[in-house]
Amino acid sequence: MKHLISVVFLSAVLAVAAQAKPLSRIISEIGLTPGDYKVMQATVDQLFVNGIPSVGRQLSWNNPDSGSKGTVRLRARQGNCVFMQHFVYPKGAPQSREIRTRWCQDANGTWLLTP
Repeated sequence: MKHLISVVFLSAVLAVAAQAKPLSRIISEIGLTPGDYKVMQATVDQLFVNGIPSVGRQLSWNNPDSGSKGTVRLRARQGNCVFMQHFVYPKGAPQSREIRTRWCQDANGTWLLTP
């Protein structure tokens, strides 16, 4: 399940950036390193460890290797869906980047990114 959440979250990042670009280019344009993405995704996975997190629950992440950091917060819950808000602070960036995603749980309990 952790891998599926990672893949689905990556899809959200890809939706923010232009389509048909290589992953390395998209991550670079956002200002994150591949290591930043791994740390950020581990934080997202941590929110779902004990099931659906509570609205307002927020976790922070940082990558000491790159100096980038961020937060992920559950903004809202509606039915079997949750709305996440990510603030990413790439090292050296003048301001944060916000990414919003919606995740819905299917009948098997798998969380999927949905439009």
